Amino acid sequence: MAVMDQPDRIHLRDHVVSADIGAFPSERGRQQRLRFGLTVDLRHPVSDSEDQVDRILSYDVLTQAVETALADRRYALVETLAERIAAEVLAHPAAARIEVTVEKLDRGPGALGITISRRSARVPAQPPDLPLEILVWGAPAALPDGALVVVPATSSGAPAPQTVAQRRIALLALDQSAWALADRLGLDIAETRTELEAAARDARPVIWAPARLAADAPDAGETPAALAFWLAGWMPVRRIAFALPPGETLPAAPAALTATVTRA
Repeated sequence: MAVMDQPDRIHLRDHVVSADIGAFPSERGRQQRLRFGLTVDLRHPVSDSEDQVDRILSYDVLTQAVETALADRRYALVETLAERIAAEVLAHPAAARIEVTVEKLDRGPGALGITISRRSARVPAQPPDLPLEILVWGAPAALPDGALVVVPATSSGAPAPQTVAQRRIALLALDQSAWALADRLGLDIAETRTELEAAARDARPVIWAPARLAADAPDAGETPAALAFWLAGWMPVRRIAFALPPGETLPAAPAALTATVTRA
């Protein structure tokens, strides 16, 4: 009989955070240390990821689940907190099963806590709130307030790509512009969805190099405007601001999205 491989797992261990938690009056209004341990069975083997960060469950999902759960409310029971953390992680499609341990470190001579194992959430997860501000601009001297993702522009007047190779070249030209702009402004490059989401969570501006995400998505287009609209279609985007050179027009924005235009 063939032996089936065990699922691949990722984990977070010995993550200590202070929080106001507890059912007893003596615990209210007091910070105490909590130690978290999370182990997640992955839905697909890591060998299927092809070393691509967007194809695996990011470790940020685990630490963010703890942070989101603690920010939602004050808990009387570590058991309830563990359930919320499990729900947050299981909301990710790459997570098949999770084991969550939450321990109080300041209530006795040792660690007191709970370990739960879940394949499906028993409480609702918090909807993600990562509103992006997208700026489409050729060469800003500095970023306007609120701009989180910058889509660089190439020189106007280039012919529209007619072949797959020409489209890839157009995307790589945008990547070149992105790296040059990032170097001049001292900002990080984001090439993956994971990096974009992390920037949104941290309210940290980044320059998007789109080729890696858009190369295999023909519907993304290859112009800065089309790419910005495409990004807004699968990430929670609040606003897109376009700074366009004189004479260049903006394609019609999707109905649910508001775009503003200034002239560079």
